[in-house]
Amino acid sequence: MSFFTNKIITIREKITLALPANVTDVSLSTDTLELAVRPDGYLEFFTPIHLSELISIVSTSKPSTCLLDPIPTRLFKEALPLINSSMLDLINLSLVTGYVPQAFKVAVIKPLLKKPTLDPDVLANYRPISNLPFLSKILERTVANQLCEHLQRNSLFEEFQSGFRVHHSTETALVKVTNDLLIASDNGLVSILILLDLSAAFDTIDHKLLLQRLEHSIGIKGTALDWFESYLSDRFQFVHVNNDSSEHTRVNHGVPQGSVLGPILFTLYMLPLGNIIRKHCINFHCYADDTQLYLSMKPNETNQLARLQDCLKDIKTWMTYNFLLLNSDKTEVIVFGPKHLRELLSKHIVTLDGITLASSTTVRNLGVIFDQDMSFNSHIKQICRTSFFHLRNIVKIRNILSQSDAEKLVHAFVTSRLDY
Repeated sequence: MSFFTNKIITIREKITLALPANVTDVSLSTDTLELAVRPDGYLEFFTPIHLSELISIVSTSKPSTCLLDPIPTRLFKEALPLINSSMLDLINLSLVTGYVPQAFKVAVIKPLLKKPTLDPDVLANYRPISNLPFLSKILERTVANQLCEHLQRNSLFEEFQSGFRVHHSTETALVKVTNDLLIASDNGLVSILILLDLSAAFDTIDHKLLLQRLEHSIGIKGTALDWFESYLSDRFQFVHVNNDSSEHTRVNHGVPQGSVLGPILFTLYMLPLGNIIRKHCINFHCYADDTQLYLSMKPNETNQLARLQDCLKDIKTWMTYNFLLLNSDKTEVIVFGPKHLRELLSKHIVTLDGITLASSTTVRNLGVIFDQDMSFNSHIKQICRTSFFHLRNIVKIRNILSQSDAEKLVHAFVTSRLDY
């Protein structure tokens, strides 16, 4: 718990040191997003829901149980007809009063190894996954439904943000970027792709700035804004490993990663970034905190690189003001296009605003390996290797599996990768 807490404190301190000396209070002056909501389009309160909506939300929710749940979720779902009126009152009371019960604001953190091959004794190799009580997720889904309806109605979503939206996914993001890069290559252009990497982005978000953005950029006011203020304040978390729990620690920054609302709030916090990139006429696409910048040009148009430099500078400045840390060491730059043309351009790119050109000929982008020729040979080899590895493991235990169980394993470990 101390490791996770201190990591965020260290990142926030690093960002604070990067702020100009004369800045004491980071406010809306750093924002480039105008209020896009019509005066009649404000979200001033949440509407109480009907019993049918509650039943629908509960029945379609995953049956996962959190350590803080008084009873298993499966049992809760079965008992719902007996307790649904009490649950409905609880949810609607929260919506109407703009208050989130304290019990809903405690998260259990399960540390998860980022990769199975990493050393389990090194704390930096763990990702903190938040588990919240089932009831809190029901309340969050109710609010998320009404929030997304408001965002949709007022066209407030970032067009090129594919995270946590209906009909958007890593696949749609990849198809868009790949298509743009291939068309540019067909037209005899070279493209530079920059994959930005942020350090613990979900955990460093500033609550004060987030609430300001919700009010002034998204048009949330009244009890609806009170609800979000209550949701973000007085949050606690603790780590639970091997039946042992740490002390409860107050959460002063960030949005809960295991929550329903956390990812949506993160994308709203990042909204001004799109306008900053557009100002420089650079193509971009986001999936949650993964941001891709790409620019296509003729190899001799090296003056275009200055635009990328300026764009990166502005992104870094905006991120500093918004308590987000761009990790230059993990941010990657790669050049695509016909080999003889990209070699002409590569000579001019040694670094872009302190970010070095990728030394390898491939980069990993949302689970897909991009190579400079866009042939996908490296990606196909990797998929074949992984698929054969899992097939061999399934073969070892095939004789103790039923036909249906064997099919499930093949679909889970092999077919899913081929489909993607």
